[in-house]
Amino acid sequence: MNKTYQPLFTPWKIKNVEIKNRIVLCPMGGTSIFGWMEPHHFDKDAGDFFMDLAQHDVGLIIPGIAPLRNMIGNSWLYKAKGAFKKLKAYMEEFHKTGAKMFIQLTAGFGRSFTIPNSMKKIAQNKFLRGLIKPVIGIDRLTASPSELPSRWLDGYTTRKITIKEIEEIIDAFAKTAKMCKDAGVDGVEIHAVHEGYLLDQFTTEYTNHRTDEYGGSFENRFRFATEVVKAIKNVCGQDYPVSLRYSVTSKTKNFQEGAVPGEEFKELGRNMEESERAAKYLQDAGYDMLNADNGTYDAWYWAHPPEYMPENCNLADVEHIKQFVDIPVVCAGRMTPDVAAASIKAGKIDGMGVARQFLVDSHWVTKLKEDRIEDIMPCICCHNACLPMAHYKGVSCDVPMSDSIHMSRCALNPTTMDGGKHDLKPAKKSKHIAIIGGGIGGMESARVASMRGHKVTIYEKTDKLGGVFIPASAPSFKEKDKLLLKWFYRQMEKLNIEIKFNTEIKDLSQINADEIIIATGSVKRNLNIEGADKTIDAIDYLNGKEVGNNVLIIGGGLTGCEIAYDLILKGKNPIIVESKNDLMAVSGLCLANSSYLRDYFKYKNIPVYLESSVEKIDKNNVKIQTKNGETKNIKVDNVILAIGYNPNPIAKPSKHVHIVGDALNVGNLRTVIWRAWDVAEKL
Repeated sequence: MNKTYQPLFTPWKIKNVEIKNRIVLCPMGGTSIFGWMEPHHFDKDAGDFFMDLAQHDVGLIIPGIAPLRNMIGNSWLYKAKGAFKKLKAYMEEFHKTGAKMFIQLTAGFGRSFTIPNSMKKIAQNKFLRGLIKPVIGIDRLTASPSELPSRWLDGYTTRKITIKEIEEIIDAFAKTAKMCKDAGVDGVEIHAVHEGYLLDQFTTEYTNHRTDEYGGSFENRFRFATEVVKAIKNVCGQDYPVSLRYSVTSKTKNFQEGAVPGEEFKELGRNMEESERAAKYLQDAGYDMLNADNGTYDAWYWAHPPEYMPENCNLADVEHIKQFVDIPVVCAGRMTPDVAAASIKAGKIDGMGVARQFLVDSHWVTKLKEDRIEDIMPCICCHNACLPMAHYKGVSCDVPMSDSIHMSRCALNPTTMDGGKHDLKPAKKSKHIAIIGGGIGGMESARVASMRGHKVTIYEKTDKLGGVFIPASAPSFKEKDKLLLKWFYRQMEKLNIEIKFNTEIKDLSQINADEIIIATGSVKRNLNIEGADKTIDAIDYLNGKEVGNNVLIIGGGLTGCEIAYDLILKGKNPIIVESKNDLMAVSGLCLANSSYLRDYFKYKNIPVYLESSVEKIDKNNVKIQTKNGETKNIKVDNVILAIGYNPNPIAKPSKHVHIVGDALNVGNLRTVIWRAWDVAEKL
C-alpha cells in the first residue's frame, strides 16, 4: 500500500466500538436497510450492497435514512418486528467481515420533503390531500417547526408540527434504537441536525419561529435533538454509540438561495460561532460522533457537491469544529484519500466520509489498498441516477416515481442496487460484434459485450476514443470526467478490444459481423436566424476555439450554463439568452447541480435573459427580444450556440443492428450507459 494512504487504515473507536479503518460509508437516500419509500421491510438489495462493501474493506457502513414512520402508509418502524428479525440474522453474517454498521434513523424532512411534480395539484388542494392521507400523508411528511415555504413546491406552506407529534417521534427514536441494538447493530445515527432536515430546521432561527419550549433560545431550538439522544441512551445504555449527522454551517443566504465557495455573505442559518457552541452542547447531551459537512436544501450543493465544487470542500470547516469537541468527527464532501489521510494523521478529523463513489465502484477501497488506483471507476458527481431530483421554475420535483423509489442507482454502473437485473452472464454463443463509434456509448457497449465473451471491434472515424465526451470533459472543473475517459481507455486495453482508428463507416455493407451496434452520436441543431453562420458551436468552443471577453451564449441548458461557468473561470464575461422561464429547466438534472450554477451566476452578476430570443446576429452585435417584448442590442465579441443536438444514426435498427447513446436519443451519461447495457446484455 502507498504510505500516503496508511492513516486511512488505522483503527479507531466510537464509544467502545472499534472500527478497523477510517473509511466511512455515509448514508444515501435509497440505501435504507428497511426500504426507502415502500412499507418497512428488510431490504435485500440494500443488504447485498452493504455486504459487498463490508467484504471489500469498508470500516463503518451507515445505510440511508430509515424513516421512523413509513413514507407510504403511516406505520411506525418499531412495529416492523419481522424486519428486525431478519436484520438480526443478517448482522451475524455481516460481522464476520470485520466491518461495523450504524443505522441512521430520521425524524423527517419538514419543508425539505420533495413533493413530486406529479403530486403538485394534490399538495395544493386540502381536500385531495385528505383523500390520499392514508397512503401518503403530505401534511405529515412536510410538517415543520413553523409554517414555512416548501423548498420544492412554490406557494406551498408547511404546517407547524405539534408538541404531541414531537413527543411521539422522540419515543419512536428510543424504541427503534433499542430494536437496532437488540438486532446486533453496532450503533445508530440520528438524522439530522444537518442539511435542513426537520431536526435542523428546529435549530436554525430562520426556520424556527416557535414561542414554546422548542423555539426561541439556543437551548430551546436544540431541545428536540438533545431529547432524542437522551431518550435513546435511557433505553440503550450510555455505552451504546449514537452518531449525529451534522452540518457545521448552513451556507444559506435566503430561502432557496445558498452561498457559493468564496462568496462573502450574511449567514441566515447556523454560523460558525453558533456551531462551535452547538457541537459541544450536542456532545454533552450524549452524542458520540459528528458525521459532518455543511449546507441545507437551500444550499444543497454543499452536502451533495457537484463537480463544480472544490474537492474536500467541507474539510476546513469540519477540522475547525473538531477543536470544540472530544468525540470523533467524520468529514464528507468530495473527499480525496490523500487529503483525508493527511488530516487524519494530523488529528484534525477522525474519519473520511464517502458516499456516491461506492455506487460507481463498490470495490474502490480494496483497489486503493492494492495500489490499483487506475482501476477505480471515478464518480463524476453528476447525480443523474443517484439523486435525479430536478427543480426549476413552475416545477416542484421533476422525478419519475420509479426513480423516487429506486434512489441511489448509478449513471455509470447500472448494476448498483438493481436486484441482480444486470448481473453479467456469459453469452450462449460467442459472436463478432462491430461497434461504429468510439464514444462513451460505443466503449461501454464494447466493454459489456467483451466481458460476456464476444469478440468486439470498434470502428472510430477519428484518431481518438471518447467522442463528444472529450470536449465535454475539457473545462478545468471536469477533472473527474477526464479520469473517467482514462478509465475507459484502460478498460479497452485490458479487454484487448480491437479498435480501428481513422475508419469512417458510411454504409453497413462495409462491415462483416454477426451484430452491429451504431454509436455515432448526434449532430448540432441549427438556428434559423440572420447571422446564425457567425456563431460558434458549443463543441467547437470546448475543443479550444478562442473567444473574446464578452460572449453571448444562446441556450441556457446544462451545456450553455457550463460553458458560461467555464468562461467566468477564465476571466471572461458571459451573457445567457434562454427561451424557457428558467435555466437548466430539464428533468434528471439534480437540484444540487443546477442550483450551484444559478447561485453562482447571481453571485457574479451574470446577465441572464429568460423567456427571450435572439432575433439577429451581426459581427459584434446581437439583437434580442426579451420576455416583456423589449428589443435589446448587446455588444459582444462572440456568440456561442448551445441549443442542443439531434440523433445521428447512420442506419435504422433491425434484427442485427442496434442503436445506442445519442444516436438513439440525445440524453446524458445515464441514458448512454444504461442503453449500452440493455443492448449488450441481450446479444
